[in-house]
Amino acid sequence: MNHEYGSLADVQSMADDRRISLNRVGIKNIRYPITVLDKAKGRQQTVASINMYVNLPHQFKGTHMSRFVEILNEYRQEINVRTFEMILSAMKERLDAQEAHLEIDFPYFIEKSAPVTGTKGLMEYGCGLHGSMTDHLDMMLIARVPVTTVCPCSREISSYGAHNQRGEVRVWVRFDRFIWLEDVIQIVEECGSSEVYSVLKRPDEKFVTEYAYDHPMFVEDLVRGVYQGLKKLPEITWFAVEAENFESIHNHSAYAYAVMQE
Repeated sequence: MNHEYGSLADVQSMADDRRISLNRVGIKNIRYPITVLDKAKGRQQTVASINMYVNLPHQFKGTHMSRFVEILNEYRQEINVRTFEMILSAMKERLDAQEAHLEIDFPYFIEKSAPVTGTKGLMEYGCGLHGSMTDHLDMMLIARVPVTTVCPCSREISSYGAHNQRGEVRVWVRFDRFIWLEDVIQIVEECGSSEVYSVLKRPDEKFVTEYAYDHPMFVEDLVRGVYQGLKKLPEITWFAVEAENFESIHNHSAYAYAVMQE
């Protein structure tokens, strides 16, 4: 059956008499192929989980959900810190909103060489761009970085060995100039007892084990180290950092958190 678009009812734009404004309406957890900037190779293809929202004034029944996906289609070839503001502006304009919110989370891969043999492998990092636009842009870069830590107390009191565990450092960064994900990730990895690798041969495993043993740290040390490293990046205007150690001899995680102080 053939229908003219103009003859179809626009239910979303109809009035609502309950006088309840909604802070956020939109689409959530849409899986979408995107292209992001890669410091070493220029571009990287990945798949993102994306949330897109706008505010909805009380007089409108609903928003036009398809427009969110249309905007994604236009920018999918390059979604990064340089186009993020353009996407938010398009959301505000096309959905006639005063506020727009965009959350893009994606796996990011960096090729790393093992410390002794140089064996190459791809490391995955959970990264993201989250932001909002009202009368100004507020955007944060997010990185989730795995590390290894060795407990200083365990090493000090044990006759041999020390308990160690994998942990995760999560960083939220605001910035006033372009910043590479790789630079943020490198700062975090340098602050653990050891980096985590995707491929290790026996000589590499020996090196990593001994290196971590020689660089023990509490979760508090880890957060303070990352804090100092991020403070040195002039592009950063604000940050928060948290670390969680997935303890190997306890039935709980160890946790620390800090926010940039003025």
